[in-house]
Amino acid sequence: MNTARTENGYSCSCDLLPGWIVASEGDFETFKKEVQESIDFYVACAKEDGDPYPAVLDEEYELVYKFDVQSLLQFFQGIFSFSALQTITGINQKQLAHYAAGRSKPRPQQAQKIADGLHRLAQEMMAVTV
Repeated sequence: MNTARTENGYSCSCDLLPGWIVASEGDFETFKKEVQESIDFYVACAKEDGDPYPAVLDEEYELVYKFDVQSLLQFFQGIFSFSALQTITGINQKQLAHYAAGRSKPRPQQAQKIADGLHRLAQEMMAVTV
């Protein structure tokens, strides 16, 4: 799912479903619920009308939300300071602020560095037990 943060919520599209777009106001959990409901409705209508749709939607599947860098940083901005994100990603906090504000767009290597840093943090957090 190609996902972006909007002024009041989130939006996404899916390459498997041309022309399909979901936008929702509110938090990310509400958005994910609305995305699933929309896909379920899409499949039900396609079946009822005899229209083709991706067969993978008849099987068990997992939705993966792929954020653009600006939206990803805006999402985490409420959780981590840019100083903390600098430690996590290895990218200067001023540069991260520029990416989050949309003043500049990261090169693919920088975008991958951000994703890798956040994935590494998640793996470390999952390895901790209390």
